[in-house]
Amino acid sequence: MAPSAMSRDKNWAKSLSDAQPVPYWLDDPGRPRPEPALTTAETCDLLVVGGGYSGLWTALLAKERDPGREVVLVEGREAGWAASGRNGGFCAASLTHGLSNGLTRWPDEIHKLEELGARNLDGIEATVARYSLDCDFERTGEIDVATEPYQAAELRDWHEELERRGLANGVEYLDAEAVREQVDSPTFLAGLHDRRGVAMLHPAKLAWGLKRACVELGVRVYENTPALTLKPYGAGMAVRTPYGSIRARRVALGTNIFPNLVKRVRSYTVPVYDYALMTEPLTAEQLASIGWKNRQGLGDSANQFHYFRLSADNRILWGGYDAVYPYGGRVRAEYDDRPQTYAKLAGHFFTCFPQLEGVRFSHAWGGAIDTCSRFSAFFGTAHGGRVSYVAGYTGLGVGATRFGADVMLDLLSGERTERTSLEMVRRKPLPFPPEPFAWTGIALTKWSLARADAHGGRRNLWLKTMDRLGLGFDS
Repeated sequence: MAPSAMSRDKNWAKSLSDAQPVPYWLDDPGRPRPEPALTTAETCDLLVVGGGYSGLWTALLAKERDPGREVVLVEGREAGWAASGRNGGFCAASLTHGLSNGLTRWPDEIHKLEELGARNLDGIEATVARYSLDCDFERTGEIDVATEPYQAAELRDWHEELERRGLANGVEYLDAEAVREQVDSPTFLAGLHDRRGVAMLHPAKLAWGLKRACVELGVRVYENTPALTLKPYGAGMAVRTPYGSIRARRVALGTNIFPNLVKRVRSYTVPVYDYALMTEPLTAEQLASIGWKNRQGLGDSANQFHYFRLSADNRILWGGYDAVYPYGGRVRAEYDDRPQTYAKLAGHFFTCFPQLEGVRFSHAWGGAIDTCSRFSAFFGTAHGGRVSYVAGYTGLGVGATRFGADVMLDLLSGERTERTSLEMVRRKPLPFPPEPFAWTGIALTKWSLARADAHGGRRNLWLKTMDRLGLGFDS
């Protein structure tokens, strides 16, 4: 390693010396106290299992649809403590993990899916205003940036295809000069600017605000109350918890990466661990050195990609790149901290923004993403339609979980709606194979994606085969 590179590495290591291994969003002295655990026998019309976005949106929308409905929500820990409080805070209109993935999988439905996604994001914005949710909501859009010449060409070609298909509304191609006028990095060669399709927000505050709104509408929320079993009981369902039990006419499962109470669903998701850093607040001079006056979210165009954005107090969140699958698909707290990834991310950060040399990171953390083989949510029912579930958002669930909540409620009602009529809702992805095949396949895919990034985006035989099988990864 050259001396200059050694010096930079030392600087990167120093930038992490004060980083706390906890999620920045959850490290808040103003976080609400948890609701008491369930210690009695409850009955209700609708039981919602899971206190992340999926469950919170389901409970809120259920009460909005029918204020007289008795709704109970149980959460195994505290509302928003897992993925809902650890993500980057990108609230996208896309329901399909990006337009490219949606167009590949559901070309005949893509215009309807885009319309529903836009309406869903408008609905989130309206909910934030209606319930005064203090979650730093900013509809600033997002820029996908190219950092290699082949990526710039791909972005231009993609924008031209979107225009041909009538899907480019609000999306603008930016050349190198134009993208650096928005955010100044010497690595940026082009960009695709989605001006209205993404909002930035404080993810934990959104979860806490949704919980407050649920309670105010009469939802009975019990935290530190894991649901242990799910069984039929008469015309409804019964759920056992450590200190109590619940009988409900209908049950909605929003547990995502955690083991689903409908066991046959478990093989459809695997945990992939994602990691992020948060800087200290930038000074006015530091912020001016990179521009970013319009506060858009950003993501680069590689297979192993980074996502980054400004917080309300002008910190930079920098995450992504490594996607770590633990053998056996176990979800464990020890996987939430990965110093070797933090060091890698810090080095990438200063390559992107060399003008910020000397900035330090205050927080470094990770968390599990519920990944499925089509990289966007899937839906279903069990126990004769008395139970509904959704999972598999694969990292873009901040916005799409509200749509998923509506789908779960539609399914429980037994009525055919424009949502339940979608092929995306009616069909499931392929399940993952058992070990060691799952680990081997995921490891080979990761190696192949990294190889493609290093070779001008060229996909090898393995990736081309996955594409043909409908398993091709799209970041």
